[in-house]
Amino acid sequence: MSELLSDDEIDEQLPDGWDRDGDEIVRTYDFDSYLDGIGFASGAGGVAEEAWHHPEMTITWGEVEIRLTTHDAGGLTEKDMDLAERFNEIYE
Repeated sequence: MSELLSDDEIDEQLPDGWDRDGDEIVRTYDFDSYLDGIGFASGAGGVAEEAWHHPEMTITWGEVEIRLTTHDAGGLTEKDMDLAERFNEIYE
């Protein structure tokens, strides 16, 4: 099981565009169309599956919200920060 990050570690490692919401980190990605968001969510799903770390994703017109936490650890770990960085990379 992964080790929980301290509050200071979370603050230091929180990727650009992400916010903390309790035991989760969250980001909403913006798109010009619904299908652009669907395409991103599909790519993010592939990255998550590869990492074996599965986020909560909410898809609406022009937006995809992603929430990350490490359930088996009971909070935020390196896994969350790493996957958030990877999502940022595929968004660019």
